[in-house]
Amino acid sequence: MLKIFLSTAVLLLAALAGPVLAASDLQLSRVLLSTGGVGYFEYEAEVEGNATLELEVRLDQVDDVLKSIVVFDDQGGVGTIELPGRQPLTEAFRELPFSRKALNSPVDLLNALQGAEVEVGGVRPLRGRVIRVIPETSALEGGGTITRHRVSLLTASGIRQFLLEDVDAVNFRDSRLRGQVEKALGQVALHGARDRRRLSIQARGTGKRRLRVAYIVEAPLWKASYRLTLDADPTGTEGLLQGWAVIENLSGQDWKGVELTLASGNPVTFRQALYKAYFVNRPEVPVEVLGRVLPRVDSGVVQPVARTPRPVPPGRSKRRAKASGGGVAGVMNMMSSPAAEAAMAPAAAQGAVAVASAEATTQVVFTIGDAIDVASGNSLAIPIIDRKVKAARLALFTPGGGSGSSPLATVRLANEGESGLPPGVLTLYERSSGGPVDYVGDARMGPLPAGENRLLSFAVDNKTKVAVEGGGESRVTKGRIVDGVFHFTRIRRETVTYRIKAPAREARTLLLEMPIKSGWRLISPKESEVERTASHYRLTRSLKAGENATIDLVAERPVQEQLRLVNLDSRRIAAFVDSRELSKEIRDAFTRMAALKGTIDKAKREVKRLQGKLASIDKDQQRLRDNLARVPRGGALANRYLRKLDAQEDAIEARERELDTARQALTAAQRELSTYVGALKL
Repeated sequence: MLKIFLSTAVLLLAALAGPVLAASDLQLSRVLLSTGGVGYFEYEAEVEGNATLELEVRLDQVDDVLKSIVVFDDQGGVGTIELPGRQPLTEAFRELPFSRKALNSPVDLLNALQGAEVEVGGVRPLRGRVIRVIPETSALEGGGTITRHRVSLLTASGIRQFLLEDVDAVNFRDSRLRGQVEKALGQVALHGARDRRRLSIQARGTGKRRLRVAYIVEAPLWKASYRLTLDADPTGTEGLLQGWAVIENLSGQDWKGVELTLASGNPVTFRQALYKAYFVNRPEVPVEVLGRVLPRVDSGVVQPVARTPRPVPPGRSKRRAKASGGGVAGVMNMMSSPAAEAAMAPAAAQGAVAVASAEATTQVVFTIGDAIDVASGNSLAIPIIDRKVKAARLALFTPGGGSGSSPLATVRLANEGESGLPPGVLTLYERSSGGPVDYVGDARMGPLPAGENRLLSFAVDNKTKVAVEGGGESRVTKGRIVDGVFHFTRIRRETVTYRIKAPAREARTLLLEMPIKSGWRLISPKESEVERTASHYRLTRSLKAGENATIDLVAERPVQEQLRLVNLDSRRIAAFVDSRELSKEIRDAFTRMAALKGTIDKAKREVKRLQGKLASIDKDQQRLRDNLARVPRGGALANRYLRKLDAQEDAIEARERELDTARQALTAAQRELSTYVGALKL
């Protein structure tokens, strides 16, 4: 059996057994459903003196119950909370001489207890020890078969047999063994509901009082949905907002007259397998023989620990501790403390169900004023909001937003209430000029804190057209030269142009969006003149009917770059010479570099020209040698080829001298440029 000790030893020693209250005496009185995926369930019971309360929970909820169960008792305390282990039948049969399967039939039980002394009652009484039970199958006269079981006993007069189906009774002679069988059967009956566990809660106190037991377990997420009705006038700024909460009761029990609270937030919730036995992996040490000593391994002292007395628990309030902060635990206390109950008294709402809303640190809480009945397995829709709100219509255009060249019909909804609104889907209606209400679209609304507003897009505005054009440029703004490296800042500029055509007969308030890129800054218009979200800039523009407009949004981004000056070509050097963003000293340095680079380029061209001439002579020589190999030696044509080859050798020597001079000039020009840029510090 698993026990949870929640009180001091002194209280346990002083406690006396009290009456047992059935699970039906603990009545579900309060339910809190959180968007964290958990629910708070609170039960109440009237007790007097010491008492034991029993509460059944589902097996899959036991971990959450062990993690969160709390008992409120203004005039007493709680001793222990006891429940069967996770595998109670396995533990019950661990020490028994037979397994759980032995209870499937008398045959299995007798075979499992071979050697047990039994006494057989009937026409032929017997007494002996069980040897074995063997099935026998025989044919019936009219057809078919029948199976009976023959039991063999070792008696004082030898081995005797009987048919189990023919005797009146088989009794175990050992009273201890009979008790074990009875106990095992009792455990099977007790734990017949395999998916339930019964908690026994020991309450210690005096006098008649109200005791509360609460815990937090997994529960279906409650959902919020909204209906927004707009006026027929497209320039109107108000609408009627209705909010509904959709809940499910999947707790396995009916909710009758419970106080329901809905909390919308994002609390930290988790599960821990507390209802599972864990064993420490202990190292194995050698068996000690011959008095050998195994000293304890000392890890040393890091820092002496100063012992502090255990804090004395504060005195209990009349009902419960006051709520502090947000989260499920905070709301759990808010629901029950007298001060909180007074503060959260249901306020009159326009709907038929009274609802009070309050905004905690991390969530919004809605308390339903009327008692709620929900049968197990049923769903319920409850109105939680019914009030007028600020709702202005506009057209929202986002490049690449999926609506092509048309913006989205959008409502800017402002929350001027005292508490935030949870996220949910929203259905929009519009009153026509004749009075009837028309459906115009659906929208999704995220969390809307008090004092803020949200854009709700619900349809495509095909009457308004927007064309988007983009372009970019870059320029160098400043730089410095150190150790032959040019460090400079280049400003990249992107311009997004919106060309807009308003409907021919309707005015529009257009909201343009431009994605925010990391490192980019809006230049025109200024950032102080536009809205900014986490991902977009927003610019509002009012258009008259049929108006055409052009709007430019310009953003810039500085980029740091580095270039080794000796590697620059003449084109890039000339670009820096013409850059008016650089200082005169740096531009003069680039002018000098341009001249030196010109000398280098000229020397390179000369080297290339001479290399080309040598290649041409070499090619012609190869032709002459091929011809010479084909004519008779000593002839006139052969002598002519030899004279040309001799002249070409003289030309090659002259060109090689010129090429060597050109290469020296190139090296000198390159060295001059390298020396110059290496000495620059601007």
